[in-house]
Amino acid sequence: MSIASSLGLTVNDAIVLQNSNRLTLRLLPCDVLARVAHVEHQVAQFEIELAQRLAGSGSPVAAVEPRVEPRVYERDGFAVTLWTYYEPASPREVSPAGYARALERLHAGLRKLDDVPAPRFTDRVERAQQLVASRDRTPALADADRDLLASTLRDLRRVIGDRGAAEQLLHGEPHPGNVLTTKSGLLFIDLETCCRGPVEFDLAHAPEEVSGHYPDVSPGLLRDCRILVLALITTWRWDRGDQLPNGRQLGTEWLSQIRVALDRRINPRREPGQK
Repeated sequence: MSIASSLGLTVNDAIVLQNSNRLTLRLLPCDVLARVAHVEHQVAQFEIELAQRLAGSGSPVAAVEPRVEPRVYERDGFAVTLWTYYEPASPREVSPAGYARALERLHAGLRKLDDVPAPRFTDRVERAQQLVASRDRTPALADADRDLLASTLRDLRRVIGDRGAAEQLLHGEPHPGNVLTTKSGLLFIDLETCCRGPVEFDLAHAPEEVSGHYPDVSPGLLRDCRILVLALITTWRWDRGDQLPNGRQLGTEWLSQIRVALDRRINPRREPGQK
């Protein structure tokens, strides 16, 4: 609130919209969205620059707050960025076809940014592998579950890489939590997860119905990416520093889903539970 006030914005209140590994606030009455993260855990300047370039090309992304300088504001070990606040449109449900069209438009915009330095999706897999291998960082993870995650991350990283699919700049995590339903249409947020990889890696974060409306998708590659993404997000939930609400419960549920998905991958015609 003090940072926004020092920039000439009127701030009397702050409403918490999300509180997990990063804090998201709505500042009132200036109606600005503030995102707060620990300085050492953010790539906010990269996100701002990417959002500006994408918005300039007409891509469906949330815009930075136009009344202040578009940069990272640091104070007391925290990094703060200020964004346009979008009032949710009604109805808030997103159709699979609309979701797919918005993601396709985003990918088209991202393909124009060949000069953007971004990690490959395998870098994220490697970080997850390091986390699984560290008992100090994942002390509550049972041995059988640790082995499951380690083998899934290792094997699918190799299998997806061996497919040799075309790769491009991606959002990285375009799941429903990173999609805003606004009067201007669907807008994507959280560009800090940007990476390079096949478009199927992005589609793996979206609801399953979305892929049926996205052109030229490889079903086999998408299936493998879905399992890989499930293994990634499951791994994060067992990090002792994870702050996602109900994270451990989700991690347990997702371990079961990984086992089912792997079984279907090996035995595609077998129903769950069938001998």
